[in-house]
Amino acid sequence: MRKLIKAKEPFKFCTRLHLSELTGLRATTLGQLLSLIKEVPDACIYHHTHRFLLQHQYLSPEPPNDFAFWVSDTLGEDELGERLVSIDTMQYSSIRDLREKIIWAIEAYLSDNPLAKLKFARIEEEFHFIKSVSFILPTNYIAYDLREFAGILKKITIDSIYFHIFEARLRLGKPTNDFSFWIENSLGDKELAEMIFRFDPYTRTLEDLRATIIRIIERRIAD
Repeated sequence: MRKLIKAKEPFKFCTRLHLSELTGLRATTLGQLLSLIKEVPDACIYHHTHRFLLQHQYLSPEPPNDFAFWVSDTLGEDELGERLVSIDTMQYSSIRDLREKIIWAIEAYLSDNPLAKLKFARIEEEFHFIKSVSFILPTNYIAYDLREFAGILKKITIDSIYFHIFEARLRLGKPTNDFSFWIENSLGDKELAEMIFRFDPYTRTLEDLRATIIRIIERRIAD
């Protein structure tokens, strides 16, 4: 069994409270959608690319992002919808970069299909931009080594797992998730940190994500 190393700094688990706020901005055409995507706050881009992860937490893989769904289902632009679905969110460490990729995909499509600008959404099927508002709260859970860390992972809420894996990385512009960062920098286990960072969390439900991380850590402890 691997000798447990005490962390230089303990891992302090946080959780999040979430509100969805209407912005009053809406699009009826692809051109309007593109213009607003360029202007809306990062919190809007985040909401429309991540809301399914919590609202449909038991579905895997997750449904498409809101932009992809709207251009396919409402405007009938299936090819563009597929392009937007194929954007690999894991490749981006900031909302800015993700936004630019979405913009690029829509602009390239409109360049090849100029008539797509002429399609209008039906009444009451406009795209309404919503902003994701999060309140980050500390919990009472603190881990000083891997065994304590795995034990806490088994009982914390999925909101806490969601925050440390998804939100802390993308919305806060971190190069990796909080778990991998702590394991590498406070425990000095770069190999384990990379194991957790390497797999794609977007292809799992949140409960499966929890189980996968726990399994990897427990194997490491017993190694």
